[in-house]
Amino acid sequence: MTGHERFRFRSGDELRDKALALKLDLPYAQDIKSLFAPNPLGRLTVPNRLVIQPMEGADAGEDGAPGPLTFRRYKRYAAGGAGLIWFEAAAVVGGGRSNAHQLLISPSNLPTFKRLVSETRTAAEASGTPGPGPLLILQLTHTGRFAKRGGRPSPAAAQRNPFLDPLRKTDHEFPLITDAELDDLRTRFAEAAETAAEAGFDGVDLKACHGYLVGELLAARARTESRYGGPLENRARFLIETAAEIKRRRPDLVLAVRLGACDGLAVPYGFGGSAGEPETPDLAEAVHVVRELRARGLDLLNVTLGIPAFKPYLGRPFDRPPAGGAVPTEHPLAGVARLLNAAAGLQASFPDLPVVGTGFSWLRQYFPFVAAGAVGKKRITFAGLGRLAFAAPDFAADLRRMGALPPRKACVACSHCSELLRAGRPVGCVVRDRGVYRMT
Repeated sequence: MTGHERFRFRSGDELRDKALALKLDLPYAQDIKSLFAPNPLGRLTVPNRLVIQPMEGADAGEDGAPGPLTFRRYKRYAAGGAGLIWFEAAAVVGGGRSNAHQLLISPSNLPTFKRLVSETRTAAEASGTPGPGPLLILQLTHTGRFAKRGGRPSPAAAQRNPFLDPLRKTDHEFPLITDAELDDLRTRFAEAAETAAEAGFDGVDLKACHGYLVGELLAARARTESRYGGPLENRARFLIETAAEIKRRRPDLVLAVRLGACDGLAVPYGFGGSAGEPETPDLAEAVHVVRELRARGLDLLNVTLGIPAFKPYLGRPFDRPPAGGAVPTEHPLAGVARLLNAAAGLQASFPDLPVVGTGFSWLRQYFPFVAAGAVGKKRITFAGLGRLAFAAPDFAADLRRMGALPPRKACVACSHCSELLRAGRPVGCVVRDRGVYRMT
């Protein structure tokens, strides 16, 4: 059977046998020591290869400042022993927020961000985890066509898109973001990076994925007569020039990009898909973009796929789709392999660039062995966990202490966290942290 199946593996051997039956190249290592090897990152050192991925919590205050649940989440991550904590998306302007409780970084709420960074570092120190503390990266974003104001859609789309326009009940009448607005927004991103540096973050990430503005610009072939559309040179201009401006202003900051190497949309509306098979990554354009970013000081690359609002399984293989979503025809392991192969392809193209791979959460307690296999074979530098970190923020400490993740703590890929985010409610694991997060 090659179609969708729920996770029912009782051993690592069963998982590997299924991968072989599906003709998937799934790396696997019995020894997970490679996950605890330090790795240099510029002038800094990441103490291990485990990364907390940026997962929005929708628990900021109205002004975008981190709220009590934000503090709780990141202090738990810090105490959990991961080597790099990739803080969730923070909008750089008010009109770029995905909901009323998304983080927004600005000089006015800088003191709260400073306190969040300080308390996160203190929690890491108090945990007794060996080696230096975790690196802290803040993701910067503009939600673009998925932006909301006052709970209502307020899209800032890069181009008309027959696949994505209906998702926010917009039509061809809504205005596209202008070149002048993009010119100004590039400055806003750079200013936000400076504010993040003042807050104490080690680096910033330009979010260029999941259909949000910077990622959509990479696909904006239909954006004619624009400095930011048409040929790849123009489509990548905003990302590349913004990265260069941030590095010019703050050369001490780690510069990262979370890149959607393939969004799953057909040309001319998508980025990174193969001709006739939009869900199959063709990394040629992604390699070009990364090469240009590398020339401008890119320090770290995080690779993802898909648009959660369109085809969520491309970036988050699941047992159960978000409410109202369709069950894909492919096996979730195929999705895991696709994510790992995309990261591996870019890692092979840039062997000296640290690359974060993702897609591990669906693997539950077997993820460390697949992650160690990928790291050991140098297919990726770091292994990133998102949904599983919601479920088990101390997964890294468990792996260090026991050499395994208890199955009772693993993510079950139920998509409830995605549903909470879509509803604009505080996001966490309703299965493993049900005392705090509930569906009703």
